[in-house]
Amino acid sequence: MSRIAAVFQRLAQTDRQALIMYLTVGYPTMHAAREIVPALVAAGADMIELGVPFSDPLADGVTIQKATQQALANKVNVRHCLQTVRQLRADGLQVPLIFMGYYNPLLQYGLEAFARDAAEAGADGFIVPDLPPEEAGALHDACRVYDLDLIFFVAPTSTDARIKQVAALASGFIYCVSLTGVTGARSTIAANLPHFLARVRNETKVPLAVGFGVSQPSQAQEVASVADGVIVGSALINLVEQSVEHGLDEVKAFTHSLRTAMDQPKSRDVGSS
Repeated sequence: MSRIAAVFQRLAQTDRQALIMYLTVGYPTMHAAREIVPALVAAGADMIELGVPFSDPLADGVTIQKATQQALANKVNVRHCLQTVRQLRADGLQVPLIFMGYYNPLLQYGLEAFARDAAEAGADGFIVPDLPPEEAGALHDACRVYDLDLIFFVAPTSTDARIKQVAALASGFIYCVSLTGVTGARSTIAANLPHFLARVRNETKVPLAVGFGVSQPSQAQEVASVADGVIVGSALINLVEQSVEHGLDEVKAFTHSLRTAMDQPKSRDVGSS
């Protein structure tokens, strides 16, 4: 069982859901992740997505685009991202670490080499927003060799056939995009989310984590009532730069508020895995 699957299984035993926080590697400073990631975990994060900077982050909104550009200006590359994971593991971090990055840098590095080096560093899987399942064979095979999870996206616009195709390849969890559009904090959660997740659950028992738009504790609580995991990115990035300059209290308080809201008693409208 992968480290990601083990976390979902452990949480499910007490009807809790995974809090997954996204941080761009190299933002706001080159080595900031080594300080921020442990703070997120101490405040209640169950898994961490580590964004690999890329010049054309087509799935991301303004907040993460800005963070990515700063990271690139800080000279962050794939090798630095791998070294960041090595350092976090050497520092004793145990939670799943998942690279979220676009296909071009991974292809340039070499898919088999990246899977090998990521596994050696201590990463647990990859999320590649611009890699559709029908083109994912080479990376999927490399992930299987090195016991890494390859996590795919589905969206409210996904057809039943596409959901079935993703479900056949999925491991770790399936990333369910809560809305149509790019990443970024939103004021509300899509009303059709329970129906969308029900469609995905008809095809798989792999855990479902929801991202894009979750920015407030009340939204995290709402999503946790129907999903196995809640993913928060842009709202965290909005806090990070000021918090690194003045201490991480704000980042920790925000993460703790999400975890606390998610742990409130809930009634599930959609059956969970």
